[in-house]
Amino acid sequence: MNRKDAPRNTARAPEPLDAMVGARIASRRAALGLSQTALGELVGVSCQQVQKYEGGQNRISASRLHHLALALGLPVEAFFPERPGEAENAELSLMRSMAATPEGRAMADGFSRIEDRSVRQALTRLVEVLARAA
Repeated sequence: MNRKDAPRNTARAPEPLDAMVGARIASRRAALGLSQTALGELVGVSCQQVQKYEGGQNRISASRLHHLALALGLPVEAFFPERPGEAENAELSLMRSMAATPEGRAMADGFSRIEDRSVRQALTRLVEVLARAA
C-alpha cells in the first residue's frame, strides 16, 4: 500500500464520537426550535459550520462545545455517551429517543414551529392516544 492509499489517521480527523456529539447538538437545536443560522449566531460561527459540526465532518473544540452547551441550555456532558452504571437524565433520554429515528426528528422539528399552544396541546394528545393504541 502506498502512502496515497493509506487511511487517514490524524489527530484532526473526525471520529465516530464527533458524529454522535453533532447529532445530539442537532437534536437539541431542533427541540428548541432553533435554526442552524440562529445557533451559529449565538455561538459566533456560520450556519455552514453548525451543519458540519452536526454532521460530524468537523470536530468541535472544547471552548466551542462549551459555548454550544450554554446556548442549548445543557451541560457539556449531555452531548457524550453516559458512563456505564450512571442513571440517564430523563430529558436527555427523551431527546435521544426522539432523535433516534427520522420520524422523531421530523416530529420535533415540526412541533417546535407550531406557534399556537392549543394546536401543540391537541397534537400532543393525539400522539399520546396513538401511542397507547400501538
